[in-house]
Amino acid sequence: MATDEESPLVAELQPQPLNHKRDVYLLCWAFLLVFLAYGAVQNLESTMNTEGDLGTISLGILYVSFAVFSLVASMVVKKLGSKNALVLGTTGYWLFIAANLKPSWFTMVPASLYLGFAASIIWVGQGTYLTSTANSHANENNLHEGTVIGKFNGVFWGMFACHQLVGNLITLALLRDEGGTTSGTTLLLIVFLISMTLGTILMCFLSKRNGKEERLEGSVDTFSSSVGSLVTSMLNLLLDIRILLIIPLIAYSGLQQAFVWAEYTKEIVNPVLGEQGVGGAMAIYGVFDAISSLAAGRLTSDLSSITLIVSGGVFIQLIVLLWLLLNYSVTGGLLGTLLPLLIGALWGIGDGVLNTQLSALLGILFKHDLEGAFAQLKLWQSASIAVVFFISTSISFQAMLIIMLVALCISVAGFLFLTLNVEKAFARRAS
Repeated sequence: MATDEESPLVAELQPQPLNHKRDVYLLCWAFLLVFLAYGAVQNLESTMNTEGDLGTISLGILYVSFAVFSLVASMVVKKLGSKNALVLGTTGYWLFIAANLKPSWFTMVPASLYLGFAASIIWVGQGTYLTSTANSHANENNLHEGTVIGKFNGVFWGMFACHQLVGNLITLALLRDEGGTTSGTTLLLIVFLISMTLGTILMCFLSKRNGKEERLEGSVDTFSSSVGSLVTSMLNLLLDIRILLIIPLIAYSGLQQAFVWAEYTKEIVNPVLGEQGVGGAMAIYGVFDAISSLAAGRLTSDLSSITLIVSGGVFIQLIVLLWLLLNYSVTGGLLGTLLPLLIGALWGIGDGVLNTQLSALLGILFKHDLEGAFAQLKLWQSASIAVVFFISTSISFQAMLIIMLVALCISVAGFLFLTLNVEKAFARRAS
């Protein structure tokens, strides 16, 4: 009799199964709300804060800080757990937007430095959380891990790319209504702060995974042992030939993102469409980025599919770079107006491919150290982005195109060597 009475209580104590798809969509919406604000402000930074090039220098400082803190981001995420790292990471973006309400060297520089730290942990946390969710969903439903990782990354990056569309449309609407005045900019920043706050609240509803999220790490590990573990983990990864062959492609993915922010808007869009056309061009870029991300994610299943998809994406960007270097000229009329938009659309397709496939590739190859792998992703991406921001003002557009072409060729050579050799190893192991 006592056993019958106790059994309902025992059942109540059983852990509820995690809703993995719910967590993916919560993560997507949270990042969309945070980054529609940050992305739009980043696009405006060099025009909002022009005195002493405060805006451009702030972005350069941000990405240098991002690169430096990426060295320790994996340790921080392991200590906090990926969910806690995601929530903490949003605070840096919030403070950066708030600093733009009173822009000065005393507000923007500290905010940029802190955002570098926050960005490093939010992105390592994102990659770790999304891949862990995909692996759990695949294991519980007897699905192919590579396919689920690709699908979940496609959904995430597809929704994430929409931040360019939504953020730029909000910017266009509010600044147009206010005539681009200081009051209009202030209203825009307040709206963005509200959006970021909602995104942070959504992240609080993410499920905790593998018990890691429960702790802020009160274990007996000392700080020195944690640092030692971090150094060992980093050295082990950097001694892995696979990560060494992926790093050039990671760096190129950062270069091509910064190319849009630093060169595309200034050298291609502005001469034809003017400053008022930048928002529309970036919205087109964002739409095609989103479509490409969703399609690439759906098509991803294993290393063979990743190889084909990446090859297609970088080939599109190769064609654009050769066109800009050899045969592009600013023209008038309808065709001249459409060409910058076409370039943005094609570049967005390539960006969507690289975002989804790099995340899927790292998730497949480095299951044993997801935090370390995604820290390497953000380290080399942010370092290459910082380089572009600092050198773009001192070299010509043609020189930048040549740098991009060389980087693309080197990165593709390393990537193809990696995937073809890994595929052969898998084939031999299976036979």
